[in-house]
Amino acid sequence: MKIAIAQINCTVGDLAGNAAKIADYAQRAKEQCASILLTPELALCGYPPEDLLLRDGFYHACDAALNDLAAHAAQGITLIVGHPHQVGKKRYNAASVLHDGKIVATYHKHSLPNHSVFDEVRYFDHGNGPCILEMGGIKFGIIICADVWHEQAPIRAKDAGAQILLVLNASPYHFDKQATRYDTVRERIEETGLAVVYANLVGGQDELVFDGGSFTMDADGKLLQQFAAFDELLGIVEVQDGKLQAGEQQLVLKDEASIYRALCVGVRDYIQKNKFPGVLLGLSGGIDSALTMAVAVDALGADKVRAVMMPSPYTAQISIDDSREMVQLLGVQYEELDILPTFSALQETLSPLFKGLAADTTEENLQARIRGVLLMALSNKSGSLVLTTGNKSEMTVGYATLYGDMAGGFAVLKDVSKTWVYRLSNYRNTLGRVIPERIISRPPSAELKPDQTDQDSLPPYDVLDAIMSCYVEQNMNIGEIVNLGYAKADVLRVVKLIRIAEYKRRQAPVGVRITDRGFGKDWRYPITVHYQDEF
Repeated sequence: MKIAIAQINCTVGDLAGNAAKIADYAQRAKEQCASILLTPELALCGYPPEDLLLRDGFYHACDAALNDLAAHAAQGITLIVGHPHQVGKKRYNAASVLHDGKIVATYHKHSLPNHSVFDEVRYFDHGNGPCILEMGGIKFGIIICADVWHEQAPIRAKDAGAQILLVLNASPYHFDKQATRYDTVRERIEETGLAVVYANLVGGQDELVFDGGSFTMDADGKLLQQFAAFDELLGIVEVQDGKLQAGEQQLVLKDEASIYRALCVGVRDYIQKNKFPGVLLGLSGGIDSALTMAVAVDALGADKVRAVMMPSPYTAQISIDDSREMVQLLGVQYEELDILPTFSALQETLSPLFKGLAADTTEENLQARIRGVLLMALSNKSGSLVLTTGNKSEMTVGYATLYGDMAGGFAVLKDVSKTWVYRLSNYRNTLGRVIPERIISRPPSAELKPDQTDQDSLPPYDVLDAIMSCYVEQNMNIGEIVNLGYAKADVLRVVKLIRIAEYKRRQAPVGVRITDRGFGKDWRYPITVHYQDEF
């Protein structure tokens, strides 16, 4: 017999569209003689639906869509469909078995993750019973995502007679996540002796990216099939004599390749699913805006991207020249708007109030805010979304201007450190040169005052990023970081900047998450706080 995996890109709340996609994949699976089609977690409503799950009407609509799907798509093939399920006052993350026009069984997820980006305890009740589907003389145990990260549900399935586990997943991407999935699934296999079919969601949903990468493993933990990451696909799994067979083996994307692809998917789906006609961004001649534009073009096409260079009195000519070269390489729409007249007018307006006061970051921020105003005006007129270009290192320490370079609708590099910005820029040029070499090699600068470089205000980026990773991503305390060899003064300075910049991060646009601790759903720190980190 054959099992088909529907590695699909679902949109939250698009019940009709998601159901139509599942029905289409069911038809394609039937044409390949598959007996079962396995969909991702909550495929019918999309993942994560967040507080839609607090509304009774949402469950009613999902029930109607599920019944309609059963009546029209579950003919000649058995569908296993992820959906939310309400029973009285209890609500579950569920998977239902659809067969011959009917819903013949429903499984309720046992393990509800409540960490990182997951809030399932907020929405769902725990299930506790197994669900076994017998077909072709084989008993399949159905479990959902986090169930495979803990032993209870797989063991209950085995005790109920399961021979193979079918796992519906909406497992979000972060760097090197696939290796963690392999290790986790092998732990469950070692405990149960059951082979696993792992079907994962693909596509972007707000800050999350789901990378697909569905796979199968045999009862010894050997990888039998590895399907492509980041693409929708129909995967076919052969079963002979009760055992999964070896098949397609796609390479798992590593390092820069996987992160760059995740950024492209996140941008593409945020723009397309929210029906924006395109994007625009401020191009500075620096590496952050260059990488942002490269990602945007690769995600959307050059015809959907518009770049605006807004030189100030402190913008170097090479910044303008490099920007012009890059837009020619990529073929995007490009304009230059001189902000000097506006900057001068604002200075004149404010001069009576600033009399006797020395120039400082106020004047620097005025330039950034002029650019933000211009970009938002163009956004209003065109309907295109402004992409902000700041990176994670800058957001960590607040090296950004509210209502200036932070003004926009989507932050492509929000979870990408400066160190990785360089790595990704060099990687993108290996695919075809689009970022002029001088943009990569020049010392980074905001160009808001004469002869300015980022390192005037910040520790070297390799030091800043290492401290940021320890404190933000690994939850290490100050003493632990200093014991790794970093200067105490640098650690204290970075941690202080992290703390006082929280109010800025709360006002930053959503952006693609590519680490296991981004400044989004992962990060929930108070703005008003008197706690001092231990040394």
